[in-house]
This record gives sequence, structure tokens and C-alpha cells, in this order.
Amino acid sequence: MDFIRPANWAEALAAKAERPAALPVQGGTDVMVEINFDRRRPDALLDLNPVDELRHWTTAPDGTLRVGAGVPYHVVIGELGGPLPGLAQASRTVGSPQIRNRATVGGNLGSGSPAGDCHPPLLAAEAVIEVASAARGTRMIPADRFYLGPKRTALAADELIAAIHVRPAAGPQYFAKVGTRNAMVIAVCSFAVALNPAGRRVGTGIGSAAPTPLRAVAAEEYLAGALDWSGPLDPAVAGRFGELVAAAASPIDDVRGTAGYRRHALAVLARRTLTWAWHDYREAG
Repeated sequence: MDFIRPANWAEALAAKAERPAALPVQGGTDVMVEINFDRRRPDALLDLNPVDELRHWTTAPDGTLRVGAGVPYHVVIGELGGPLPGLAQASRTVGSPQIRNRATVGGNLGSGSPAGDCHPPLLAAEAVIEVASAARGTRMIPADRFYLGPKRTALAADELIAAIHVRPAAGPQYFAKVGTRNAMVIAVCSFAVALNPAGRRVGTGIGSAAPTPLRAVAAEEYLAGALDWSGPLDPAVAGRFGELVAAAASPIDDVRGTAGYRRHALAVLARRTLTWAWHDYREAG
């Protein structure tokens, strides 16, 4: 196995163009587990950890945040909890403090696992993924078009993830997941909600309950017409929202839970997160 260590972003793109089969490594918290258990044996590893351009976040003139693919979870928690509360909440549930110091949002995206914790809040916030290749330059992929199948993404063979673009939260956001224990656990299922009071819209994201992370589009459309933004949350509306979120999933039975349990849990998570978000929205006036 070859080990390729570019010093900067230009060298990384050139290396990926020359060796498209090279497996990118950012924090290594997913990749090294697969290698250690002999589940994956790539011809080459492309180590992106020295690439400083990936390890920063900035704010564009229009207010959009550009979060580099190499920004670790502890930075998301410590520096972006205000503008990106849903992503920060999800980041707090990832592994241990040691893992959060190494693991990155870009690595989570690149692995494409349906159970990845950052996917639901990025979907709910309508994030856009910036990818690049040496030959074709940069292109932008909406998060809901990025996931193609279990551990399959829209990345071309010569492309690398550069950054995530997302608007600061327009209203309350929440993330919740169910696991087989309280900490350091892969999600049995997960859900994120993002309120946009100005646009009278609600964003959603479902994890670990389908071949890919996905939005509950029918549930979002239902809330657009059912919510009374000037009053309290109707329990019947929250209940129907939960039903539509559960219906959007297509889970399987596996060692972590049954399909039926996942649907039930998603309905509960959807009702709870919507209720929490609505409470914050009303408290804020």
C-alpha cells in the first residue's frame, strides 16, 4: 500500500488525478478502522491531514459559512455552535473527545455511511458540498443529491471534498439520535429539524434509516401548510409530522434494530425535535 502525503491542496488534487483509486484520509477515524479489520485494502492512501487549506472556516460576504472539509468536530462545537446549532449538536454525539479532536465533517461526508451523524443536520439546513478536481475545477452539489447509495456519493473518481457551504441558522435547529447506549455509539436512527420562520419552512434530515441519508420531503411540505407560526404547536400537527417522517424512511432489520423499531423511533424523534425547536422559537418571540 502506497502512502501519499501532499503538502497543499494543489498537490492533493494532482495526486488524486494521477491516482484516482487512492483513498483519502482526513481524520482517519473511519478509514483506519476498516483497514485494521481488513475490510478494506486500498492500493494507496491519500493523507489530507497536512493540507492546511482544508482546516479553516470562513464567512462569505452574503453570510454563508464555508466550512473546510478538514475542520474537526471539536471546532464545529466550539466555534460554530451559534450559527450552526444542528451540526454542533450532532458533532457532540460523535465518539469520544479524542475522536472529535481528529474526526472531520468532510471525512464523514466522504465515507457516505447512512449512519453518519453530520448528514441529517446538513440536509435539514440545505447545505451544499463543494468538490474539486484538478481537471475540471470546482462544482457544487446540494446535500440531498450527494448521497447515491450505502457508502456511495456523487464524487467522481478524481474529485475531493473541499468544503461545506451552509447558511447560518434562520431559526432553532435540533438533532437527536437513538443508539444502543448513551455515548460513543453508531446511530440506530437519527433525525434533524431546522426551522426557518422567515421563509415559513421547516427542513428535515433522516439518518440510519434508509440506504442513504435523506430528507422527509412530504413532512416538510405538510408543515408548510399546517403550522400556525403565530401560535403554539398543535400536538396533532406534531403527531402527523412524526408519521410522515417515519413513512419517508426505508429501514432494514439488522443487529442494531428492526425496521419497525426504527420507524417508531423516527416518529418519536421528529415529534420531540419539532416540539423543542418550536418552544425555542416561541421563547425568542
